[in-house]
Amino acid sequence: MIEILFKSNPAFLFFAGAIILPFLKGHLRNIVAIIIPAISFFIIHNLVPGTLETLPFLHYDLSILRVDKLSKAFGYIFTLSSFAAMVYGYYQKKSLEFVSTLVYVGSALGVVFSGDLFSLYMFWELMAVFSTFLILANKTSKSMAAAKRYILVHIAGGLILLAGIILHINGTGSIEFTHFATQNLSTWFILIGFLVNAAAIPFSSWLPDAYPEATILGGVVLSAYTSKTAVYTLARGFAGWDILIMIGCGMAIYGIIYALLENDMRRILAYSIVNQVGFMVCAVGIGTPLAISGAVAHAFCHIIYKALLWMSAGSVLYRVGKSKCTEIGGLYRTMPLTLLFGLIGALAISSVPLTSGFTSKTIIILAAEYQHLVIPWLILEIASAGVFLHAGIKFPYFVFFNVDRGLRPKEAPPCMLIAMGFLAFLCIFLGCFPETLYNILPDAELVKSKMAYTFSDIYIHHFPKVVTQMQMLMFSGLVFFLFLPMLKRTDTISIDFDWGYRKGTTYFYKLMDVVLNSLNKVADSVVIRKFVPAFYNLIIAIPVFVLLLLARVTWVIRQASPDTIQKERLLIHSQLKAATFPIGMSAILTLILFAVLFIL
Repeated sequence: MIEILFKSNPAFLFFAGAIILPFLKGHLRNIVAIIIPAISFFIIHNLVPGTLETLPFLHYDLSILRVDKLSKAFGYIFTLSSFAAMVYGYYQKKSLEFVSTLVYVGSALGVVFSGDLFSLYMFWELMAVFSTFLILANKTSKSMAAAKRYILVHIAGGLILLAGIILHINGTGSIEFTHFATQNLSTWFILIGFLVNAAAIPFSSWLPDAYPEATILGGVVLSAYTSKTAVYTLARGFAGWDILIMIGCGMAIYGIIYALLENDMRRILAYSIVNQVGFMVCAVGIGTPLAISGAVAHAFCHIIYKALLWMSAGSVLYRVGKSKCTEIGGLYRTMPLTLLFGLIGALAISSVPLTSGFTSKTIIILAAEYQHLVIPWLILEIASAGVFLHAGIKFPYFVFFNVDRGLRPKEAPPCMLIAMGFLAFLCIFLGCFPETLYNILPDAELVKSKMAYTFSDIYIHHFPKVVTQMQMLMFSGLVFFLFLPMLKRTDTISIDFDWGYRKGTTYFYKLMDVVLNSLNKVADSVVIRKFVPAFYNLIIAIPVFVLLLLARVTWVIRQASPDTIQKERLLIHSQLKAATFPIGMSAILTLILFAVLFIL
């Protein structure tokens, strides 16, 4: 069985690495951590679409490996991202973060290549547990509190998902994870469970609360997997569900607003994740082959440029130990390479032509346009321009070009620069040669056969779209600098859906206090003070009554005196009440009672 496992789902290579890594030391440990995702990438590349490996479990066959273009596309980017993250974290001297990262990434791959709901759920929960360690590893009071909340939210989401899976299996008898065509209680539970991990509003507060409190490497890793794994599950199971269009549009706008209000550079990027995942969720809701291809392409590109931005922010945090925009600035003087790579990530997330963001985001917007979804199309266009404001301009401006505060840190360590350079290269490469990405998308052939254009037509050869995008970006840049005095941050925090959690939790506690304590008082006055004594007396009275009937016969036969009868009556009462009656007599009375009940 073990041989089957290690030859199938790439997740098990990561799990094996996590077991081995703590026994390795120094450079050997870090090199092995880098090699594992590299090997996994080539394993995934050699997987043949249509492959299905099963494993018998109870009365079901678990699909531990299901390979198609959708799973391979996510497999490619998950391993590429983990490779870059391991290079970035080469400075690490302890294995905790590497081990947690390997299990976390392996669990995400497990979800992607699982063909049944049972296996998916097992990997899903592993993701929640080991991603928490990347937050706890920071070992601050804020990270501890954020980790507690993070795991509680994901436990709640996991339980909702589990409830939906159980109801689905009970209703259909199948554990296969495929598209859910029927909307019922089970599928809605499953959808909510996935949306919690996608940080869909109103469940999104855990993401900007937790990710900025993670370690430097942890923030980079977390930005890539939990929400994008949720996008994969939505694309697999809920393509074409209209509710996702509305949710995705809401996420896209919500993320922009709070990213603009935020003061902490890593919280800016955290809200930006919500914004970008909103594009993907909306595309899944549109559900056409073009839209699903756009969702997958955007997830692919987003993981690259978002990890690059988190690496840039992490390098700054590593050198200066500060994360708030009001405490940093002028870093372009001593960290020029970090600035350069951060700018490439900022341009990519802003969908500047010849970068990866334009390669993918254009497909989603065109998918909405071709389905005549005017309002979603308009919202996505506005959100696309808004991204340039918070991630394209605000992040690099306030971190690197803001008021010079006299900070003169060294440039980022070589391992960080190499990782950032690798991802920056991918951002530009996928922008200049989009066919490399388009050819691995799940519905590429279907789109080409049914539409009058190819993916390349969507991109650089579609000149009007390039002009339109550049006009929007230039207008956004103009707005930023015109309203710069209003965008300057103060040392404050922004409360989003936390307000509802904080107020709602307080009121919920008060409500439960009133309701449950009232029930306790009723139980105390009625049950404990009245019912229990009465029941106790009844239990004592029945044996006394039966025994006195038997004793009365002996008194008649013995012709006992009144004093003897009174003395023996008191003795029977006292022994039964004190539970010291002879065992033999108690047994006889018990048998008599059972006999009477049986006859009746």
